[in-house]
Amino acid sequence: MKKLTNKEREIMELYWQHGPMFVRELLDFYDEPRPHINTLSTMVRILEKNGFLGHKQFGTSFQYFPIVEEQEFGKSSIADMVKSFFDDSYLNVVSSFVNDKKISVEELQLLIDKINDSK
Repeated sequence: MKKLTNKEREIMELYWQHGPMFVRELLDFYDEPRPHINTLSTMVRILEKNGFLGHKQFGTSFQYFPIVEEQEFGKSSIADMVKSFFDDSYLNVVSSFVNDKKISVEELQLLIDKINDSK
């Protein structure tokens, strides 16, 4: 899955939160100074080209909707991070959390118990 720029992610978050919208409706969610509608339209078309959005035509207008679910994007982003920064090892991620005291041994044991219970 392709990565998103900060601006693209901002637009996708609006679609994930609010569902199908016309580009003009996106403007309502921006504070002043709002981006120009042509700029938003270009970014939305890029997101569609990259497989993140689809559209339904209403006359000469297009209503866009998310194709990629937010959770799916999040999983892909985590997998990319693990591959890039932790030698593609989830064990290295968990070890890093333990070493940095982001997760306690007790919490780790609870996670192990949860995994064992789901088998």
